[in-house]
Amino acid sequence: MILLKQVKVLVSDQPKQALKNKILKELKLQNDEVLSMEILRQSVDARKKQELFYVYNVALQLRDKEDLILKRKYKFSIEPYEMIPFEIPFVSDKDHEKIAVIGAGPAGLFCAYYLALAGFKPVLLERGKKVEERKADVEEFWNNGKLLSSSNVQFGEGGAGTFSDGKLNTLVKDKTGRNTFVLETFVKFGAPSSILYDFKPHIGTDILIDVIKNLREELIRLGCEIRFETKVEDFVFKSGGLVGLVLESKEEIPCSKAVLAVGHSARDTFETLYHKNIEMTAKEFAVGFRVEHERSFIDEHQYGSFAEKLGAAPYKLATKLKNQRGVYSFCMCPGGYVVNSSSEEGFLAVNGMSYSGRDGLNSNSAIVVSVGANEYDLNDPMAGIAYQRSLEKKAFELGKGKIPQQLYGDYLAKRPSVSYGGFSSMHKGAASFADLSGLFSEDMRTSFIEGMNLFEHKMKGFASEEMILSGVESRTSSPIRILRDENFMSNMKGLYPCGEGAGYAGGITSAAMDGIKVAQSIVAAYTKD
Repeated sequence: MILLKQVKVLVSDQPKQALKNKILKELKLQNDEVLSMEILRQSVDARKKQELFYVYNVALQLRDKEDLILKRKYKFSIEPYEMIPFEIPFVSDKDHEKIAVIGAGPAGLFCAYYLALAGFKPVLLERGKKVEERKADVEEFWNNGKLLSSSNVQFGEGGAGTFSDGKLNTLVKDKTGRNTFVLETFVKFGAPSSILYDFKPHIGTDILIDVIKNLREELIRLGCEIRFETKVEDFVFKSGGLVGLVLESKEEIPCSKAVLAVGHSARDTFETLYHKNIEMTAKEFAVGFRVEHERSFIDEHQYGSFAEKLGAAPYKLATKLKNQRGVYSFCMCPGGYVVNSSSEEGFLAVNGMSYSGRDGLNSNSAIVVSVGANEYDLNDPMAGIAYQRSLEKKAFELGKGKIPQQLYGDYLAKRPSVSYGGFSSMHKGAASFADLSGLFSEDMRTSFIEGMNLFEHKMKGFASEEMILSGVESRTSSPIRILRDENFMSNMKGLYPCGEGAGYAGGITSAAMDGIKVAQSIVAAYTKD
């Protein structure tokens, strides 16, 4: 096979047919000489608003001209290509020990799935509820303010990413096939096949819920035991290794191997591990606000006259200031909603969410500022969590339990807003106006404003005074990293820190890939000669 890279075709009604025609014409091929053509990636080149292009990477299998074509030069680059299958070894010995996976977010689900496909029968322990019950609890919270500490936007089957946008893009460079396996698994259980080649794939919260339910049913069919509303409260270690897990019900599960895939909001679990002398460090992360614009503004800026055809547009903005702080967009949700994503009484955090259609009136993104040694003690593993909580407590108080919001012009003037400007907020959960200008330190506030000014130069109108801020975006990534060795174990043998909560991932796909990576390490120990 050969790989064609950066093949451009004009945005049209039938771009895939135009793509094939262009390849045939450029390579001087007849249709019957092409045995197969697979799109590996599709993105949009929108730099010239009057002339937009789809840009493709394509794997092509030909009858007999591949060697000849590789010797010639064309308008796009061509190189040899080999499809490497993702293989899972099967462990036939049925007497191997029970393995626990703690947490049913993407890291835990894919770790358990890989283990089950390899012949193991792991037990999956999740403090929250199954995803369809969790959905009802989250909607009840948004509608009536009734927060359940273990069934909310952060906790429950599917993890925190379930109530976001189902974004599956990742910056992880992976040549092992894990990324492809993750995407193919999502498609197998109900996601659209377009995620296999979209440059910025997404599923949407509505479809993702069904995908997770279908994956759970397959795990059960494969012999995985899944226990919901089952919180691991303590860990039993002896002679430097894990020997058991203690549940909130005080039941003890004998266990010498447990994958810790608890997610970035399992603060009580982190505290327990800290007191058990599990080695961990504080890490830098970022905090800020959700910012809302009218979707039509973002779409037109990104796609010009093609906005209606191409649908809700994403954007990505980033800069590094002279004070060395990074300011950047995070978890951008085209045609989405700002959501109350709190998980603790008396504390408030926000996130963004889109449905599969991305047809909401507004688009939102977190605009966040990097934090670290200036805000908390990096020598104290728990200090970042304390800093998060301090911001979330302030946000809760500012909004009197509701999402605190402010127009950007009022934020600059340090006065509370009293009404929306030219457009209203699209949010899930009650909201109220407040003055957010004192939420962060003055240095942080100045950095946020400086970043917004720079983004205004890149996207005129981005820093409009009518733009809506919602606070506080505090859970961009885990504030800790639980250290692990080359075998993915912590300093206590048998405990495998994994995924976003442990500090090794940043999103659905990278967390799922890390879950697979840990599972591969466990399986490899049984398949060595």
